[in-house]
Amino acid sequence: MTVMKSVLVAAAATVALSAQAQSLPTSGTLVVVPAFGEVKHVNDQVVATLAVEEQDKDKAAAASRVNQKMNKGIAIVKQADPSAALKSYGYYTYPVYPEERPLPAGAVAKPRLPTAWRVGQYLEVTTANLASLPKTVSAAQGVLTLNGLNFGLKPETIRLLDDQRIAATYKNLNERVAAIAKAMGRNVSDAVLDTVDFEGSGNYVTENRSAAAPMMMRSAKMSEDSAVAEPSFEPGETTLDMRVVGKVKFK
Repeated sequence: MTVMKSVLVAAAATVALSAQAQSLPTSGTLVVVPAFGEVKHVNDQVVATLAVEEQDKDKAAAASRVNQKMNKGIAIVKQADPSAALKSYGYYTYPVYPEERPLPAGAVAKPRLPTAWRVGQYLEVTTANLASLPKTVSAAQGVLTLNGLNFGLKPETIRLLDDQRIAATYKNLNERVAAIAKAMGRNVSDAVLDTVDFEGSGNYVTENRSAAAPMMMRSAKMSEDSAVAEPSFEPGETTLDMRVVGKVKFK
């Protein structure tokens, strides 16, 4: 009986609190409402990273082979895809030292001298010709190595999708305002938009975008005359999102 009485008292208290909460005045209330919208589109551009690396006891010999292969690789890519935009970067030269071995007690370590030199360079290829991508990459891989692929959208495509993103985000804001008004026991017509902050520029929303870390290239010896079978690629799609924060004031 005592337990039942306690349950009834607790239930009555909950009902009383709910009634008080529902009766809270909302006139003049300012509500900050975050909203979100997104659009998806099939990727229509790719950035391919090609690379070459050589190792030799003679630094000049290694650099010479890298230069020759990169020049030939660029010519191959240009011939396979004339529409591609090319960018060379990341030329590096560094020494290769022998493996360190434990020294006997009391022995003094001698200065380490390089046993070889490693030289390399990267080539960034940007193209919207996805149909010819497997053929282009296959041709380039006869000389260079494929170090990475990043599919995405052309700048023109992103600009065309802006209208859709804004519309989707604003629609979501209206839906959330209507839901909040209903929860407060108010008509949505009582709500007035005071501020609309697209992209959360007022720091209401923190955006966390992580960039993919660059891939390290491993040394690869390849004959210039070797043939590479065409690879298969799936471009996938990109999701473009937009955030908005609205300040809504109830009459």
